Amino acid sequence: MIEEILDKDMMIFDLKSKDKLSVLKELIKPLAAKGAIDDEGKFLEVVLKREEEFSTGIGMGVAIPHGKSSLVKKASLVFGKSKYGIDYNSMDGKPAYLFFLIAAPEDSDNLHLKILAKLSRSLMHEEVRDELNRAETYEDVINAFKKYE
Repeated sequence: MIEEILDKDMMIFDLKSKDKLSVLKELIKPLAAKGAIDDEGKFLEVVLKREEEFSTGIGMGVAIPHGKSSLVKKASLVFGKSKYGIDYNSMDGKPAYLFFLIAAPEDSDNLHLKILAKLSRSLMHEEVRDELNRAETYEDVINAFKKYE
């Protein structure tokens, strides 16, 4: 399921951002570049509104921001990795290093919840997180998930 929506062009192996707002903007850029969303600024508002309800920093160095909106043309997943970690108001109070931004169309039923559940289950494994932190290519990322399916 991950490889079905994770595009090679939607990966950032060296996030430059130092804070939550900047990292969300940086993660949204590839969505706009690939035509998966209509409007970067408006989609950022959707994601931030979701963050206000509850931080998507799930802990263990992982954040899974997401947004469901009519602005989304195609269900997409953006992977980003930070070498230094970003304060993301995570549940465990620790910085996030691995980011998965889910963009789902308004009419996609519960697709984003299925992706969220799949990611969450896989990312519970320390081995998966370790491999993702070392990942340098699309294949590295996909293989990290395949090993523990």
